[in-house]
Amino acid sequence: MRNRILNLIFFLAALLTLTFQQVRAQGAATVAPMHFHHVHLNSVNPKAAADYYLKPFPASTTKTTFNGYEAVKTGNIYLLFTKVNTPPLTELSGPQSSIWHFGWNTPDSRKYDEEFRAKGLKIAQMWDAADGKLVDMSSDVLPGLPTQEQILEMRAKGIEPTRKGGFGYLRGPDDAMIENAQEGTVERFNHVHMYHEHPYCAIRWYVTHLGATNPLGSGGAPVAMDNGDCKRLYSPPTWPSFFKFPGFVREPSGSVLFDDINILIRPWPGGGLVSPRGHIVDHWALSVPDLDSTVARLKSEGIKFLEEIHAWGNTRAAMIEGPDRVAIEIVEVK
Repeated sequence: MRNRILNLIFFLAALLTLTFQQVRAQGAATVAPMHFHHVHLNSVNPKAAADYYLKPFPASTTKTTFNGYEAVKTGNIYLLFTKVNTPPLTELSGPQSSIWHFGWNTPDSRKYDEEFRAKGLKIAQMWDAADGKLVDMSSDVLPGLPTQEQILEMRAKGIEPTRKGGFGYLRGPDDAMIENAQEGTVERFNHVHMYHEHPYCAIRWYVTHLGATNPLGSGGAPVAMDNGDCKRLYSPPTWPSFFKFPGFVREPSGSVLFDDINILIRPWPGGGLVSPRGHIVDHWALSVPDLDSTVARLKSEGIKFLEEIHAWGNTRAAMIEGPDRVAIEIVEVK
């Protein structure tokens, strides 16, 4: 009996040692988180474009310049504007890029929408159903981001939209799409919204190579970082949608964090997303304290570089290409 107990103790000790070694190995391989730095937009009139953002979001935006660019500071990050001679491409004027839009959380999104209209700002309206009408806010649509079949069932039951909270969009300078989504108690810039053909695969890429945190999938479930298949079936289209028909495919979806900025991801079935370079949102950027070591690591991991290390104002930067041709700048901030 005593020998069996001793053998069990030795077995458990060995198991704990092996588990500790595995955890330590995984920890050693973890990439240090990068920090969200800026969103870079193209504009035919950078000064006017920067001025615009103070109108819808006055509590969280400040006009400034950064590294020679017209800029808006919002929280700890920047919107930067590059002068272009012709209107930049958007989803309205060209093929869709991997960067869809960016946006703010607001404490009362419907009140903000009313204020946008009072200020004469342009709303990007959505269809509330395949046989419906254009609306400003998701809360003008029947609850739960429904399919057309669910919409018909709810109508038959007399269910009405909540008309409380929800999300909506502005059309800003150069046709930029800007989200206004209710969450929390303060106005703050909080996300860049992406399209990726396979959201879970993109989530793994952001975590593995860029140190993104809090990887979540559909319904807020954690996303495994194993080597299993990261492709998922697409859900039926739902509303609200910018397309009256066939609606908008929302799942599978997911997100990761860089600091407190969400990289939100919706699926783009069928692939074919183009590079954002030259589009309204040209790229977004992360910062690191040591650019040389970061670039060396990314190259060893087979990451494609669009721009090698170069001087960028009073610092240095490089640019990589991620899933679905997304362009991400890496800026050195000591």
